[in-house]
Amino acid sequence: MRVRRPCQAGSFYAATAEALKRQIENCFTHRLGPGKTPITREGSRNIIGLVCPHAGYMYSGPVAAHSYYNLATDGKPDVVVIFGPNHRGQGSGLAVMKEGVWRTPLGDVQIDKETANLILCMSKIIDMDELAHTYEHSIEVQLPFLQYLYGSAFKFVPISFLMQDLESSCEVGQAVAEALDGKNALIIASTDMTHYEPHETAAKKDKKALSALEKLDEEEFYSIVESNHITACGYGPVVALITAAKLLGATKGQILCYKTSGDVTGDYSTVVGYASVAVTK
Repeated sequence: MRVRRPCQAGSFYAATAEALKRQIENCFTHRLGPGKTPITREGSRNIIGLVCPHAGYMYSGPVAAHSYYNLATDGKPDVVVIFGPNHRGQGSGLAVMKEGVWRTPLGDVQIDKETANLILCMSKIIDMDELAHTYEHSIEVQLPFLQYLYGSAFKFVPISFLMQDLESSCEVGQAVAEALDGKNALIIASTDMTHYEPHETAAKKDKKALSALEKLDEEEFYSIVESNHITACGYGPVVALITAAKLLGATKGQILCYKTSGDVTGDYSTVVGYASVAVTK
């Protein structure tokens, strides 16, 4: 069995199970987080997608916790497709892993081979490529939050985006929507927002892009990112999420939380923006 081992345990998040559980709980109870730990509930699901940041938990974890707190109240998905940008430039332009497990300190998460193969069949531009995922953090850091909520009672499919142009991102979204039709599924787009600008500038830019996300307008979102030179690292994953979610019945986006690293550190001179967004029916 293929095992994708964690590359960020001990760096972006804690390296042992107990320490990682405490760290995640601290993200939920943090002054910038939801304020309390979640209680998972069964029942009908309305959340089709989430946008979550992927910096170290000490920086973006409390913002990410808003997405996962809302997910916990919405019922458990059976399969989660996670879109993440490829920061390292390794591997194929659009890359999926289709078998094996991803390991974190909280255990192993099984790749949904059936869904991964369906996505590959529906798309002409996604490749099966493990190299793109080997050292990439954007997808990995989402898994411990999901494991905290659901243990090993879900499967997932990782898709890495080195190519993030509008056409390719929309095509990925369309393929994923076709593959997820009729499934109890969730899509997560992993992205940070503006990088290394003053807090006020970053927040102003990011809120323009987030307003288009609320409207589920992928073309407007992409245009705002380009025209305002917004350095969000996962804009392609967000476009793919919006495209897929609308095909799966989504009608609106809801900003759950927006903060910058300055809100955590107190240094507002040069920050990174973090947003949690729910895309719902």
